[in-house]
Amino acid sequence: MFHLSKIRHTLHLNPQLLGLPLIDAMKGELEMQFLDKVIANLGLCISVYDILSIDGGFIFPGDGCSTYEVVIRLVMFRAFVGEILSGKIEESNNDGLRLSLGFFNDIYVPVFQLQQPCKRGDDGIWLWDYNSQYFPLDLNEEVNFQVISVKYPPIPVKQEANSKPFAPMEIVAGMRGDGLGVASWWQD
Repeated sequence: MFHLSKIRHTLHLNPQLLGLPLIDAMKGELEMQFLDKVIANLGLCISVYDILSIDGGFIFPGDGCSTYEVVIRLVMFRAFVGEILSGKIEESNNDGLRLSLGFFNDIYVPVFQLQQPCKRGDDGIWLWDYNSQYFPLDLNEEVNFQVISVKYPPIPVKQEANSKPFAPMEIVAGMRGDGLGVASWWQD
């Protein structure tokens, strides 16, 4: 779920930051650039772990910024296919469920990946029919799910006004199987 990724980055430090210790100025600027951002095929950046090397410090004509080549390690969130995670149900709709981990909420469970058989109740909440006894998948319930796929869709050139916000990383998950679904179903 969490891993360290090493990357090389060209960092520009504005002149007003040069009064700070160099490492503090760099770390602050790197955090502004990377924290809570998705890097394609690496995942969501949670933290700047450390700075491994610093090279440069050049000021190019007409720029004013000092430019450095840095090698850094970032703490990244990236789920892998088959991984079992726990989250909370944020939304229930005709397509299935949307889940949240608290810091990441672009996790989708399509209807065919819910415990079967299931149906949608009058209140819009999905219900698992287990031997004619209905178990609801209520909003804010803690659920266990398995990662089916992780997608990094291309950034859209144009987005419709009424479409859902663009998500740079999406996880498709499933709840079919023992131990998956609402966590309280499996306690005892």
